[in-house]
Amino acid sequence: MHYLAKTVAPENTTTQCLILGVFDGKQPGSSIDNLPATAQKHIRAALKKGDLGKASAQTLMLYSVPGLKADRVLLLSLGDRKTFDAKKLASATAAAISLLNKNATRDCVLAIPAEINESSSMYSAARDLVIAAEEQLYIFDQCKSKKDRPKKPLGKMTLLAQERKQMNIMKKALKHGAAIADGMRLAKDLANLPGNICTPTYLADTAKRLGRKSTKLKATALTEKQMQRLGMGALLSVSRGSREPAKLIILEYRGGKENSRPVVLVGKGLTFDAGGISIKPSASMDEMKYDMCGGASVLGALQACVDLDLPINVIGIVPSSENLPDGDANKPGDIVTSMAGLTIEILNTDAEGRLILCDALTYAERFKPAAVIDIATLTGACVVALGHHTTGLLGNDDKLADELLQAGEDIHDPAWRLPMNDDYRKQLDSNFADMANIGGKGAGTITAACFLGEFTKKYKWAHLDIAGTAWKSGNDKGATGRPVPLLMQMLLKRCKQAG
Repeated sequence: MHYLAKTVAPENTTTQCLILGVFDGKQPGSSIDNLPATAQKHIRAALKKGDLGKASAQTLMLYSVPGLKADRVLLLSLGDRKTFDAKKLASATAAAISLLNKNATRDCVLAIPAEINESSSMYSAARDLVIAAEEQLYIFDQCKSKKDRPKKPLGKMTLLAQERKQMNIMKKALKHGAAIADGMRLAKDLANLPGNICTPTYLADTAKRLGRKSTKLKATALTEKQMQRLGMGALLSVSRGSREPAKLIILEYRGGKENSRPVVLVGKGLTFDAGGISIKPSASMDEMKYDMCGGASVLGALQACVDLDLPINVIGIVPSSENLPDGDANKPGDIVTSMAGLTIEILNTDAEGRLILCDALTYAERFKPAAVIDIATLTGACVVALGHHTTGLLGNDDKLADELLQAGEDIHDPAWRLPMNDDYRKQLDSNFADMANIGGKGAGTITAACFLGEFTKKYKWAHLDIAGTAWKSGNDKGATGRPVPLLMQMLLKRCKQAG
């Protein structure tokens, strides 16, 4: 959808639908208080009938409102005025977008309530509106023979500001929101594709197509022979059970100064995870196509960097493989040697994500990074600990961890930091190798991070466990596109462009 910001008065706006906010389903807010008297009278009379519910996101459609040029007026309940903020405006507006997209409305206009009055809130409101709207408009039907899409979809949304300064803030926010939403869409599309289509080679080809979008972005993919020469024994041990060759995808975005140290994003790219010899239960195993959501989020973030032409250097690394049972697959008790030279006893072949990540994290050293962040659907234990709302965060640098926590809070893509110390690291001790790939029943998310931490001692590092937040199950099954918003908010703040 196309997004605009203007300073036109609501009553002078020609549109198929003008969206006006109402508090508690009955209290006209500033959006209505500033309308001509005839329009106010008509709207207040409609509200007195009580057809608009108090709960946020309730709607009431009015037609031919006197004093307004709009064909329709959609009254949108914003909930309690006292707790109203930019996040709640975005959430409520998303419901309005969903409704209008289904009833052949081609364009709409939203009068931003004057209750959103600070510059930072104005930026957040506009940015979050785009992300929320695009979430409602997202459809994945690439694999369906019949496309069930609206014949006349909503194509344009205009936000009305009260003054030029607000309009300029909104324009910037709309641009950022659109790029983040597009990055999320790419991440969701890749994750929602089945494993027989989205293979490691498919991911590598997608990265190469992305690399052709900008001269600032270089995309390469290492073959298994190249990885073997580098000594990536941990990564290659996982791919042995698959007919699909593994790939190490590298995206180098050079938008900053030549000598500026890059932020490196490392995303787990398991395009399908059956667990290997330690095979998973058959129930819901189809969802293991989502084990590459970390890698998909890296591709989505790099696309957003290109779209925004960010003045920062960012490297994306996606180790990609399948994990399947086969005569040549890893066996419990096998010992492999990582690129870093550390030997690993594989006690559970379903703890494969850390095996492909550890070699990618060692590879990241060559870029002399300012910071490295890995993103992975790594442990079911993280779902037990934090559910499906919050991403797990661990790392070796307090400042980097705080930066990510704040970024998540700013853009409503929350994370929560878990402890990580030597007591947990001892759970990985092995009698036969330098370390084991699992640490027993307790603290699975933490011991997984401790494993990765053994390969990140030469730089500042953070780990995002997105096992609970990367996709939804049940009737709403599908990828979420997280944590693209968190990553982009951090990058935007690093180059002083957020807010």
